[in-house]
Amino acid sequence: MMIGDGLNDAGALKQSEVGIVIAQDHNNFSPACDAILSTDSFSKFSSYIRYIKQSKWIIFGAFVLAFIYNAVGLSFAVAGNLSLVIAAILMSLSSISVVVYGVLSSFVLFNFNLKK
Repeated sequence: MMIGDGLNDAGALKQSEVGIVIAQDHNNFSPACDAILSTDSFSKFSSYIRYIKQSKWIIFGAFVLAFIYNAVGLSFAVAGNLSLVIAAILMSLSSISVVVYGVLSSFVLFNFNLKK
């Protein structure tokens, strides 16, 4: 991770895996960075990093949820116990459940990290 002001270190920001620019003026823009953090919110930087590290568990959980959901659905489909209409409805519900899981868990994780 590279942290800079984006003015003289744009090359290093672009080559780093994650580039974060600390800017006082929100109108400053560095296309070489992945995130722009205001100087006013720099005191919450450790919470921001903690949130990013914990977010990978939300993604992992979404994959596990989708895998379990599809494995159960596939077992019913292979056994012939699932009609096409029900399978189509369950497939849509699978996508909706993963999105709802991601939104709710992100909201809870974000609020938990802000209170620390």
